[in-house]
Amino acid sequence: MPTPEPVHEIQAGPVRVAVLAHARGRPAEPSARAWIEPRLALPAGALPRDARGRPGTGSDEADVNWSHSGDWLAVALGRDVRVGVDIEVLRARRDPLALAGRYFHPAEAAALAALSPAQRAPAFLRLWCAKEAVLKAHGHGLAFGLDRLRFDGIGGELQLVAVDQALGARNAWSVQSFDWSAGVGAVAWCAGS
Repeated sequence: MPTPEPVHEIQAGPVRVAVLAHARGRPAEPSARAWIEPRLALPAGALPRDARGRPGTGSDEADVNWSHSGDWLAVALGRDVRVGVDIEVLRARRDPLALAGRYFHPAEAAALAALSPAQRAPAFLRLWCAKEAVLKAHGHGLAFGLDRLRFDGIGGELQLVAVDQALGARNAWSVQSFDWSAGVGAVAWCAGS
């Protein structure tokens, strides 16, 4: 498979993120591998997965992660960190306040409720992406609980203010949100494994 060309790229500290066009319904892994493996000088198909199924590099020097939504794929490559990425396409969804009340910390749900309806949906998605990026970097899925980490700055620049002790120290984490033409995303990273 040829190396896909990014439509959007960011450099966030030690992490490079590329957003790629990706046909809905196709598996994301082949496209993610086609972008990652040449950057790590790995032969095609050489990117391993750990016991939980999380993609990795087989090295402590680099880590990878990817996420897809609609017709888009985000791929992250971090150096000397654990990395997670999540993206969401902006589209009509269920009531963000109901979802926030069910899955987020109560302070986050209250902050979302205080926003105007026009601000609420994108702020909800940015928060969702930030939380999922942290959990993916750590190696946990959504089942770990989105309420077990808390952000302030809802509707603006998100700041991670509390994490469950299973995720390590709060100040070990860095999270950066990003937008591109069709949606929002976040990348999270921390030192160590």
